[in-house]
Amino acid sequence: MSTRTAALAAELTSDRTNEVERIAGLRREFAEVVEASEANIGDDEHDPEGSTIAYERTQIAALITQAEQHLAEIDAALARIDDGTYGTCEVCGEEIPDERLRARPAARTCIAHAGVRLRT
Repeated sequence: MSTRTAALAAELTSDRTNEVERIAGLRREFAEVVEASEANIGDDEHDPEGSTIAYERTQIAALITQAEQHLAEIDAALARIDDGTYGTCEVCGEEIPDERLRARPAARTCIAHAGVRLRT
């Protein structure tokens, strides 16, 4: 493993830890919102907070989904480091430039193929 790859692996590992903590916090927040809404057994149809609570739950759920997708990207990048394919574009097979990997350590493609839809 090159020094560059080792540094990016360390960054990815740190990002992974942060994302796991973020997901745990978001799940706690989601549970609190759900618990608070269940504790308030009011008139749902005329509850002025009803849409706000539903909106908040939807927003937190979307953030959880986004964080879980980012975590999956990080895990996939770490797996590519382990199997020796990290830093290689999955479309053309060329090396992904260092600048792109520094900006997006979980990148799977070079800049030219950044918009290509890949299988997960």
